[in-house]
Amino acid sequence: MSLQDELTAVQRCIDELARTVGRLERSLAHLRAAEAAPHPPGAACGTDPVDGVITITEAPYDATLWTDSDDEGLGVRGRHAP
Repeated sequence: MSLQDELTAVQRCIDELARTVGRLERSLAHLRAAEAAPHPPGAACGTDPVDGVITITEAPYDATLWTDSDDEGLGVRGRHAP
């Protein structure tokens, strides 16, 4: 490969890098604009539409919720891993 061919290849890589960085900058600008835009109540993922807060109680779960479930992939209730 001649020096001219190598310089041409490097220039193509630099041009592609510049195009990619430009696309990333535009994507980042869109994300920033979307974040800055006001969200309707309840639009944020995982929040309560009323006050935006999820409350997790410290009370234990009702054991009957798990009556027919397997334990972490170990199989049938009452069986134990070796």
